[in-house]
Amino acid sequence: MDREIEQSDTGDQPLIKNVVPVILSGGNGTRLWPKSRKKMPKQLLKLNGEDSMLQRTVSRVANLQSPIVVCNEEQRFMIASQLQEVDCNATIIVEPFARNTAPAIAVAAFQALSEGADPLLLVQPADHLIGDQQAFQVALKAALELADSGKLVTFGVPPSEADTGFGYIKVAGGSGGSCSEGERIEQFVEKPGLATAEEYLSSGDYFWNSGMFVFKASVYLQELQEQQAEMFFHCQRAYRRSVLEVGVIRLSEDAFNLCPSDSIDYAIMEKTANAWLVPLHSSWKDLGNWSAMWEAAEKDVDNNVQWGDVLAEDCRGSFFQSDGRLIAAIGLEDLIVVDTKDAVLVADKSRVQEVKNLVARLDQQGRTEHLSHREVMRPWGSYDSIGQGHRFQVKLIKVNPGESLSLQMHHYRAEHWIVVTGTALVERDGEEQLVSENESVYIQIGQRHRLTNPGSLPLQLIEVQSGCYLGEDDIVRFSDNYNRVKEAG
Repeated sequence: MDREIEQSDTGDQPLIKNVVPVILSGGNGTRLWPKSRKKMPKQLLKLNGEDSMLQRTVSRVANLQSPIVVCNEEQRFMIASQLQEVDCNATIIVEPFARNTAPAIAVAAFQALSEGADPLLLVQPADHLIGDQQAFQVALKAALELADSGKLVTFGVPPSEADTGFGYIKVAGGSGGSCSEGERIEQFVEKPGLATAEEYLSSGDYFWNSGMFVFKASVYLQELQEQQAEMFFHCQRAYRRSVLEVGVIRLSEDAFNLCPSDSIDYAIMEKTANAWLVPLHSSWKDLGNWSAMWEAAEKDVDNNVQWGDVLAEDCRGSFFQSDGRLIAAIGLEDLIVVDTKDAVLVADKSRVQEVKNLVARLDQQGRTEHLSHREVMRPWGSYDSIGQGHRFQVKLIKVNPGESLSLQMHHYRAEHWIVVTGTALVERDGEEQLVSENESVYIQIGQRHRLTNPGSLPLQLIEVQSGCYLGEDDIVRFSDNYNRVKEAG
């Protein structure tokens, strides 16, 4: 392999040139509801620690080139903010519609080729947990060697148990977990039943499908063109018609809308004769449900996980998480209890896969608890609906230093703003006014207005809305720093 290697700034791992990480961050994480929501999915949550799953994924590949992150419109501002927190200068590609992993990787490959020589792509979902970073680097080195010779490589995890929640991969030649240099893939297998999973475990010839890949950008696109010509055409067209806007690459909606939706496994890996596997000898978790979160987390002497304000008495093997309120539990075993500001989940640990069914029911009933948290993140900060009743609503609004809400007006509601901390610059019908702590300002129905934080500290204010209709769609936006069209704020 002729990739250039030099020492990284941190000295932890050598810097490998011409290898571009591609991070897929478009999922909704429905099985981790109520923490994971459509507008704030699991990969962006700081579930237990200072870093989100996205930030941990970025840190894992800090010895490679700047990554390409593929995401959707609703998450792009939060992703940009989190990348900035870890000093990561990534290229962000925004998909107008979800089309699964094969098209997402394709548009990333087109972008990588546009930036220079034909690079190797390291494709990773943003929500995986890898315990042994040194083992990951060893597997990555072997995968890069194979991919440099033109192979499509995936990482396989030797199974530690007969898990029915993962797909499996069988390698040729019966090499099992000993194929440290890599082995040709013989078969991809869907999530099996328990008896079949036990057979796979005892045979030693099967690996868990990690969903991580390494290949040359040109090799992937060539395979895509051969195996999925229609997908290749629409991805190429969507990329060529993309625009650079507010620091992100926006794919063409018209072209990408016509693109078939499929995973890389179905579209490419199961059809190609050029698929290889490198074993990853590390603890690995696809944190897709609450049982996986329990398994990955640190536990107390009774095998419980307790995050937040929890008081457990005579409980065993359970997972408790509170976002604020006290969870008091007595005599529970193998349960999941997750409390957020607007929803509580209580589930048997063995049935956490069914959480997605609850989310589907919320959607069918026209509810909103699956879409966003009570505190809604915005590119300028956040708002939290802390109280509401007939013809009124109370919000706590936080505006980051130097940020502004859009210039807007409302047809059906008036707003009264009371500054709690910081200083607000309020524009009303073209006139500006500074509003300090413990001062207030009134926004009439139909009045054009904008809220800005001109200071260096966060601005917090209480907003009291009153009127006959208080929905977030009662907004006419005249200008916006973030080029948003649909969402309020």
